[in-house]
Amino acid sequence: QVQLVESGGGLVQVGGSLRLSCAASGRTVSIYSMAWFRQAPGKEREFVGGMHWIGGTTECADSVKGRFTIFRDNAKDMLYLQMNSLKPEDTAVYFCAARTTYTVNHVYTDKRRYAYWGQGTQVTVSS
Repeated sequence: QVQLVESGGGLVQVGGSLRLSCAASGRTVSIYSMAWFRQAPGKEREFVGGMHWIGGTTECADSVKGRFTIFRDNAKDMLYLQMNSLKPEDTAVYFCAARTTYTVNHVYTDKRRYAYWGQGTQVTVSS
């Protein structure tokens, strides 16, 4: 089992920045990849970005490329999402997810590929 806890959400103005954190605990040695997803009211949960835990490959959605960066702290089993130049359309609940099924150096964008999820953290961008 893997437990995930997100933090760092909040209210920010357009053009501002936030850094989200995801703390993984439990059987973290079984993690092959982790990712961030987001869900706005009335919309499907969508992929934001992710990282292969072993190979280091990262992937970001086109909508956030150049603005969001994913990185990790190996020693602390932490995944981060640095969000810059925030827009109102970035407003959503952001979720951290982990995949423990064997994966080569690839990041899945399909939420069904991830078995473990955090509770989410709200990000609101005001205009």
